[in-house]
Formats: sequence, C-alpha cells, structure tokens
Amino acid sequence: MNAPPSADPAPLLTVSGLAKRYGDAFIFSDVSLVMARGELVALLGESGVGKSTLLNCVAGLDTADAGSVTLAGRDVLGLSEPEAARLRREDLGFVFQAFHVLPHLSVADNVGLPLQLLGRPRGDRVDRMLAAVGLGGLGDRAPRQLSGGQLQRVAIARALVHEPALVLADEPTGNLDPRSAGLVMDVLVDAARRTGGGVLMVTHSPPAAARCDRVLELTAQGVRLPVSS
Repeated sequence: MNAPPSADPAPLLTVSGLAKRYGDAFIFSDVSLVMARGELVALLGESGVGKSTLLNCVAGLDTADAGSVTLAGRDVLGLSEPEAARLRREDLGFVFQAFHVLPHLSVADNVGLPLQLLGRPRGDRVDRMLAAVGLGGLGDRAPRQLSGGQLQRVAIARALVHEPALVLADEPTGNLDPRSAGLVMDVLVDAARRTGGGVLMVTHSPPAAARCDRVLELTAQGVRLPVSS
C-alpha cells in the first residue's frame, strides 16, 4: 500500500502506556502507538483482550487506569465530559459493532446526524456518502427496512460524512459480503488519503487488514506486530 500523506509531521494520535482493568485484573496494560495523518491501522487480537475497550478509551467513552491519549494535540482523557463530547462530535467518527442506527430516523437522517449536530449544511453530502457505500437511492427508507449488512454501511457513512480527524471502526466489515466489504474499505482508504484523517480499525478480516498501512496485535501486555509478520 502507498505510504500515507505526511505533509503535517505532527502525529494525529498518540497512545502512551495505556492500561485498563476491571477489578483487580488488567485487561491490557502498557499500550502505546502513534498514528500519522492519513494512516490506516488494523488492530488484531484474541477475543476478550480489550480491543473494543481500547477504542472506547481513545474516544473518551471509557476511562483508563494509566496512560494518556492525545488526538491532534489534545489530551483526550483529561477533557471534561462536555469537552470530550464536543471532541467526539467534531473530530471522531465511530463505527460500533451494534450499529446504533436510530430507528425513528430515515436512513438519510441517520447519516446526516453528525452534520446536524455540528450545524453544517447537508447539501448533497449525505447522498454522496450513501452512494459511496452502495446505498444510493435508499435514503428515504426506515432502518427496519434494511438488512444487517446495509445497516452496517449506514453506520460507516454516518461516521465519515463530517470528515472527522479520526475514524474508530469496530469490525466495520464484519457483517458484509466480500463485495460490500471491499467497497467499504475503498471508502475508508479514500477518506483517509483525501482528508488526511486516520482510521484505527479492529478487525478479524485478513482482506480488510491487508488494505491498511500497518497491522498491530493487541495483547494483555501492549501492542506488537503479529507473529505471522
């Protein structure tokens, strides 16, 4: 894969010595990684090692027991809740495994929600994002009229529509057929390259991981290159 843009030498994301525990047991500790702008990083790891928890800590949705997270120069874990919420609205796009598509909104209104919260005009951006993920013409539908794979793509379009600095994606291709998965990866790669944003993606998919610039494995003791590398 081509090297990511490096016009801005400052890291987009720096995670240093991050640790999280439940009770007396650490889920992970000493997690450190640095992401450049425009870079896609795949995060592998065994079930239960805390991959989703790590994404939540990076987003400020969960607390950490040690370490720091810096996004575009801001100390994420040191923000107040209103400041963290603003950071998530403006600079983060999150693709959850459970989609979190709002059932009372149309597909288009779900995708356009980040723009609405930021007070930005939708223009044709929602329609373009839906077309990019293969859902063109379905904006007026209710979420209940879509399949699980289609709802996954709605969530991805919503995460990208406001061109965030960092996209956190938890198994973004997990519910998709190979063709749709390839389409979604095309969109994620294009978003990172075109806007200089980053993508940190939890995945078990070898084809999806192969599209990323780096592949890392999360363990209880930190992150490392996968053994197969």
